Amino acid sequence: MVAMTTRSCPCGLPEPYEKCCGRLHSGAAAAPTAEALMRSRYCAFVKLDAAYLLRTWHPRTRPARLDLDPAMRWTGLEILGTTDGSAFHTTGTVTFRASYRGGSLHERSRFQRIDGGWVYVDGEFLD
Repeated sequence: MVAMTTRSCPCGLPEPYEKCCGRLHSGAAAAPTAEALMRSRYCAFVKLDAAYLLRTWHPRTRPARLDLDPAMRWTGLEILGTTDGSAFHTTGTVTFRASYRGGSLHERSRFQRIDGGWVYVDGEFLD
């Protein structure tokens, strides 16, 4: 797992937020891969950006609303594996561990491209 610094993006990549996930959150860029979308969604949880999370959720599985807990402190993201999810695919999966103060979440998320853009479909919690 990449250690976050105050200058690096919360998604774990070394670029500053503005040049990394911030561009996706603002709509200035689109995620080129399922992994990039997954990283940007993790970052949106860190930043409490429910609008971005809903916007990048598959219409078939998207909840009507999303209430994020401002007390939740996400502390790191570890990508454990990916399947497909590149510019040459229409679907992909990303297996990850997201750590938070007091525990971690281990999930395999499914993504799909709709009209050229990646969206989150659903996820399976893993042990």
